[in-house]
Amino acid sequence: MTAGQVIPLVAVIATGGTIASERTDSGASIPSLTGESLLALLPDMPVDLRPIELMAKDSASLTLADMQGISDKVRELLGDAAVNGIVILHGTDAMEEPALLVHLQHGLSKPVVFTGAQFTADHPRADGPANLAAAVAAAIDPANASRGVLVCFGGRLLPAWGLYKRSSDVADAFRQSRRLENPPSPRLAAALDSVRVDVVAIYPGCDSVHVDASLRADAHGIVLAGLGSGNANPRLVEAVRRCVGVGVPVVVSSRVPDGLLVSSYGGGGGGHDLAEAGAIHSSTLRPGQARVLLAALVASGASAEAIEHAFADFAGNGTP
Repeated sequence: MTAGQVIPLVAVIATGGTIASERTDSGASIPSLTGESLLALLPDMPVDLRPIELMAKDSASLTLADMQGISDKVRELLGDAAVNGIVILHGTDAMEEPALLVHLQHGLSKPVVFTGAQFTADHPRADGPANLAAAVAAAIDPANASRGVLVCFGGRLLPAWGLYKRSSDVADAFRQSRRLENPPSPRLAAALDSVRVDVVAIYPGCDSVHVDASLRADAHGIVLAGLGSGNANPRLVEAVRRCVGVGVPVVVSSRVPDGLLVSSYGGGGGGHDLAEAGAIHSSTLRPGQARVLLAALVASGASAEAIEHAFADFAGNGTP
């Protein structure tokens, strides 16, 4: 830093995950390290760091209320004029979901970057410190504020939109379903604490029992993790009609990780037939992120038409 130059301040929100985990005597890895202890592992950098201990969970254990808690803390820090950037330490199992939620709920005035680790802090190939250092560097670059929420991981800096975890055992763990920049934030600020959106897996020969169970459980929305480009079978088409008939929106995504999803197949249960029954096609977001967007829309009181519009708006090049 040159004389008189202000040192930027980055707030680092610790939520748990592998980056904060060590193996216990039983062999299980659990989040046990604080954000402050993780920051102590960083090399000297021209930045001040403020650790914030929010929670200590594996991301597989997170609820929508937990994700909302992360988003609320980001909102608080966005309003803190002393903070120049925000880094969120998070587990990799569900990192793309709260990253998308934060993007959906906030227009950014400063960089917001998620990161984590594939290997525990006591692993011989621990990748957390390098990811954290890269995320802090990204968070002090003012140009990143205009890009929306980012994920810094394995040498990549990726927009949250369309992100998915592609591997469980390599350091370069994340990709996007299509290479898109984040669309502008719709600022869907309503809290998700009391919203229920279920994801139902589709497989050859499946019936509608899980969709019907979601309806009985008073789900506010359902995401189908379909086959191929978002396909199912005639029994699911009828189930979609039942859902739409009682005002429960159904979004169709796919278990296929890459590529644009197009509702073109018929045959009684393809994506075209699901759409005719009232399902909404998710062209780019895979099931986890489709669930987050649908939950945010439902919580905000969006109409069926507005939900369809939201999923269609960002299918092309990342702009509405």
